[in-house]
Amino acid sequence: MKRMFQILSAAAGSLALLALSGCAERGDSTAAGFMYKNLPVASGSATAGEGNNVTMGGAPKALEGTGIKVGDPLRDVKVAKGDLSLVNIAETKGKVRIISVVPSLDTKVCEQQTHYLSEKNNGLDKMVELITVSVDTPFAQGRFAKEAKIGNVTFLSDYRGGDFGKTYGLLVKDPHFLARTVMVVDKDNVIRYLQITPELGQMPDMDAAFRAARDLLRG
Repeated sequence: MKRMFQILSAAAGSLALLALSGCAERGDSTAAGFMYKNLPVASGSATAGEGNNVTMGGAPKALEGTGIKVGDPLRDVKVAKGDLSLVNIAETKGKVRIISVVPSLDTKVCEQQTHYLSEKNNGLDKMVELITVSVDTPFAQGRFAKEAKIGNVTFLSDYRGGDFGKTYGLLVKDPHFLARTVMVVDKDNVIRYLQITPELGQMPDMDAAFRAARDLLRG
């Protein structure tokens, strides 16, 4: 019990740091009422997988699992839906997908990344599937979606042990959450665009991901 309390306390402290990093001045608001902030956007990408790392507030955090890269197929792994049933993320094939991976919806950067996916895609949500993956429980994801009035994003949870993170080389070992990522997957399950933000407090370039998805639709 003492060990579990220590783990939870450490995770809470790290998430608090993650929530503070990258928060800046207020920006544009939307009809849904979300107030965007002028958060820094990552210009490059980290490399997924064991032996690589991302930073959180400048401190390196090691990644775990077998890394993915552009050109790889989407890998079989089960994640939880809102009703706690499991779905193989690779079985979402048939449409172009934008998969947005966030550490925790309880942080400001993750919140903005998810709103951006939902609200700034300029009609892509009518043609592609928008997916958000995090380690938050399905209950927490459902509460977030309801409060944020987000109905065009499918939320999938990796709370059961980080299997998605390990399978894709995106699990941050300590603390236990996912590296901030956006990927675009074609209808045949091939990853065509991938960005892993080198610093967890930075936004991914969502507009670049949207452009990659539109290019796939044209092709």
